[in-house]
Amino acid sequence: MEGHHLSENLKPFFHRATEAQERLARLEAALASTKTDIPDAKLVEENKQIQSKLEEANVTVKQEQTKVKELTIENAKQKYRILHLVRALREADEKLEKLSK
Repeated sequence: MEGHHLSENLKPFFHRATEAQERLARLEAALASTKTDIPDAKLVEENKQIQSKLEEANVTVKQEQTKVKELTIENAKQKYRILHLVRALREADEKLEKLSK
């Protein structure tokens, strides 16, 4: 279930990274083609821009993955604490009930 939350949280970043990779591939194909109407300098600049955006998206994805891992760990700690608090409350209720009889 935690892996599902991880993938759901990261979907937008993977989508943007995939789009950037596709655009980069199209630009590289156009650059390799001899039938291009776009000047080489413009293609190179667009290629650099897309590559920069892809790198930024990858950094963001890694940051979000780290946040999700940290939150997952914190969530597990909180669940553990709640479990023990509930157990302690039940034990206290039982003791109180025995004393009131």
